[in-house]
Amino acid sequence: MAEEMSFEQMLNDSMKPVHTGEIVEGTVVTVNPQEAIINVGYKYDGVLTAREYSDDAPDLTQKLHVGDKIEVKVVKIDSKEGTVVLSYKRVAAEKASQVIQEALDNHTVIKAPVTQIMKGGICAEVDGVRVFIPASLVSDTFERDLNKYLGQEIEFVITEYNPKRRRVIGDRKQIVTAQHEAAKEKLLSTLKEGDIIEGTVKNITDFGAFVDLGGADGLLHISEMGWGRTESPKKLFKTGDKVRVFVKAINGDKIALSCKFPEDNPWLHAEEKYAVGTKVTGKVARMTDFGAFIELEPGIDGLLHVSQISRKRIDKPSDVLKTGQELTVLVTGFDADAQKISLSLKQLLPEDEDESSEKEEN
Repeated sequence: MAEEMSFEQMLNDSMKPVHTGEIVEGTVVTVNPQEAIINVGYKYDGVLTAREYSDDAPDLTQKLHVGDKIEVKVVKIDSKEGTVVLSYKRVAAEKASQVIQEALDNHTVIKAPVTQIMKGGICAEVDGVRVFIPASLVSDTFERDLNKYLGQEIEFVITEYNPKRRRVIGDRKQIVTAQHEAAKEKLLSTLKEGDIIEGTVKNITDFGAFVDLGGADGLLHISEMGWGRTESPKKLFKTGDKVRVFVKAINGDKIALSCKFPEDNPWLHAEEKYAVGTKVTGKVARMTDFGAFIELEPGIDGLLHVSQISRKRIDKPSDVLKTGQELTVLVTGFDADAQKISLSLKQLLPEDEDESSEKEEN
């Protein structure tokens, strides 16, 4: 009996002591979907349930395998049952808490997946800890739809941590802002006037479109969208469109863009097409009291003076013409330097037009 007691004592002495609250490393002995038996070097078996593995209680056979090493926390030592109750999620939570605190103290950038979209922002998960990022801190611009971030891995910093209230606040905006500033500085250091670049339409207004050039935005004014007349930028572009532009001017961090490429200038060959004496067809683009401007092709207008509209006297062009009306007119003047073309409708009309009209009226 004394020998048996001595053997038992030797066995107990060979086992390392464990204490409630202690974090120990163990080896998976057996595992089923609901629980795993962990050898922690103690005289009792360690039991890790799916609920103590993580809050979502996964199938443990998908997470653990016999022989795996795992760090666990001793929750309870049950001498009566001869078991040690273990927890993995509490170890993970403590480690995550340490990571969160260190990130807050050191302003460390954290990368984590977005796991939930909420009314006022998004949530990312850092080692099991939920970090809330308010909508105003998601980006450096207003985000109307936050759903696009779900499942996406993002970078952010921790700005507030209250472990008692389990409140963790993140800020992605300052990361995005810093990245954009760095990209902008890099772009402006290499970009020069005359450069041709492809950009993405970011925002459209009545006066033009803002184009993302990959680090900085440039303004494509409505007057620079093409050689022809642009009624509305929204009819020509939509957000997300790729557009090829050239840099017209750089003033500090302001970039003026243009789609009016010199080689496409319709005036390059206009002198041949619109020589004096040539009959041409165009549409009434706009009218003033002194005449009507006829669009002969995109980028080229000719002036049909009020005195050249009819052989009889008219007060203003709108009395006899309509915007959009198609007319065949005669080129009576061409000034290449001033890019002006004079037109006449009267000279194509029969000389007795007025007399015939008067006779019909009488």
